Amino acid sequence: MGQLGLGRQFGRLAPQLDGAFRADGVFAHDRLRFVDFVDDVEDLLEDVAWQEQGDKKAADGFEEFMLQHYSG
Repeated sequence: MGQLGLGRQFGRLAPQLDGAFRADGVFAHDRLRFVDFVDDVEDLLEDVAWQEQGDKKAADGFEEFMLQHYSG
């Protein structure tokens, strides 16, 4: 996040992503649907893009890319 210039946002984003992954780093499917997680992350990225660049569209396509990439 720091390399992207978003380091100051990480402190705010990390707690919102907490609980989505187990201690071993595996996504917690039993706690949250992956589709819902990806949608939430896209919303967070849009907020960061708006705050950092004044343009929510910088995060457009994230959800579609993730679902296509991980749907097999």
